[in-house]
Amino acid sequence: MHTLGIDIGTSGVRSSVLDTATGLEIATARASHPQSRGDWPDAEDWWTAVCACITAQLQDLRDKRYDPAEVGRICIDGTSGSMVLTDEGLAPVGPALMYNSKGFTDEAQKIAQHAPDPHITQGSNSALARAMRLVTMAHAKPTFLLHQADFIAARLLGHGGFSDHNNALKTGFDPETERWPDWIGEVIEPALLPVAKAPGSDLEHISAKIADSFGLSRRTRIMAGTTDSIAAFLAAAPMEEGIAVTSLGSTLAIKLLTKARIDAPEMGLYSHRIGDLWLVGGASNTGGAVLANHFSNAQLSELSTKIDPSKPSGLDYYPLLQPGERFPVNDPSLMPCLEPRPSDDAEFLQGIFEGIARIEARCYEAIVAQGGPRPIRILTAGGGAQNPIWNEIRRAALGTRVDVAPQGEACLGAAKLAASLQTT
Repeated sequence: MHTLGIDIGTSGVRSSVLDTATGLEIATARASHPQSRGDWPDAEDWWTAVCACITAQLQDLRDKRYDPAEVGRICIDGTSGSMVLTDEGLAPVGPALMYNSKGFTDEAQKIAQHAPDPHITQGSNSALARAMRLVTMAHAKPTFLLHQADFIAARLLGHGGFSDHNNALKTGFDPETERWPDWIGEVIEPALLPVAKAPGSDLEHISAKIADSFGLSRRTRIMAGTTDSIAAFLAAAPMEEGIAVTSLGSTLAIKLLTKARIDAPEMGLYSHRIGDLWLVGGASNTGGAVLANHFSNAQLSELSTKIDPSKPSGLDYYPLLQPGERFPVNDPSLMPCLEPRPSDDAEFLQGIFEGIARIEARCYEAIVAQGGPRPIRILTAGGGAQNPIWNEIRRAALGTRVDVAPQGEACLGAAKLAASLQTT
């Protein structure tokens, strides 16, 4: 049997097929998101890119003489907090809102009136506040609130109503009690909320119509998914306390395995249950998107060779594309700092590398300050992991062992999650 993992990232969709008999990845594919056609994201674009990626992936399997009918399970990960409202037929009834959208002050104030304690759903950029705003933006009566991964799973199933503990966490779901809080009905219609299942648990068979359209078996099962950063962790790391993964993608996401649950929503710190352990971490808005805004891939490679990581630039940057930060500080108004800009582009690049590395170090120190363990090893996933100069700068800032993850694509983590069938 094979499992198919699908990762819906910020720049496109990637997929991975895992042979469960050998544990080896046997095929991969990718597809770009369609160019935006309006002021707001359109969830249909997610589906278009996923369909293109699945089509390419299954053709690649055929080319390698594998049978797509052997794909027995499919699992999807998506960006945490990205969501859409749909009608009963899974057609969006308004725009999608992405993980980094913010400014939902009125909604946050209403949540604060009903939430009994400081809660992960509070804040003007919280996922629950985002869901509340979607309700006001709907042009027709909604039936389902679906996170990004939920929406794709729903299209594959042919109906909505499911989510997973990881994606539902920031919308208010409690993974310890495995239920939505009693007060949540005061701020959003409970009927819109999905049934949240453990990541990797079995949902239902794929829709026969969808299976036939792709050439998949009608026996293929759709599994409860997870978030992109957790999938990247599952792809890269052993399940051992103190093991951490930094994902250097468009944004910076850090995860650390601990025995105890640690939540500090005031600084954007959350814990997800993974088996008997907790995966604590957060995501900063800094990362590769800032680099891509200033340099091409070719320039990054060339300029990196001109940097001596043993000689700090002396620049004190906080690299962001736009105002607003989630972790290690939760400040929607935090301003980017990329000045002064030196005339030497290599020096400017080094300053950005150093700024992102300092933010990463602050993220791990924030976890230690909350009672978590200090990382014993940090594995690096994402496109930035392949830059040796950046990794040297990070080692100096972090003061611990930093290795490139042998496998770090989130789609592979989703495929691995699908392979380890959960029953709860």
